[in-house]
Amino acid sequence: MKELEIATRLPAKPSIMMSAIYAMQRANGDWFALEQREGFRVPVFSSHSEAMQTRAFNVEMLVFKPALIDERALKDLVPAAGQRATHFWLVNDSCVNMKQGVALQHSQLAGLIHGERDKLLEAQA
Repeated sequence: MKELEIATRLPAKPSIMMSAIYAMQRANGDWFALEQREGFRVPVFSSHSEAMQTRAFNVEMLVFKPALIDERALKDLVPAAGQRATHFWLVNDSCVNMKQGVALQHSQLAGLIHGERDKLLEAQA
């Protein structure tokens, strides 16, 4: 089922252009993450408007704004040595409580951003 969910959310064709994926960032550069037993979970969104809609329904996100995940942000989101793992959560469209989505590892997020749809589907299999 997860493969189907990812396939429907990814671009139809791999592209040279980067896909627009957003995460919530504070003005001081901190990223919004939910603390869980296995580490931190960073919600990511497939559009600026989805991120803003989710922000409007979650008080803890009000000091954050949607930030495009680019190469610099990808490097910024790698956990430092000795820190717990960071997981990413591609939030489903219109799921303002962030409970529905697809879990991604850092490498899968990087592949999604770089438009490497096939590699992401292989990793989920």
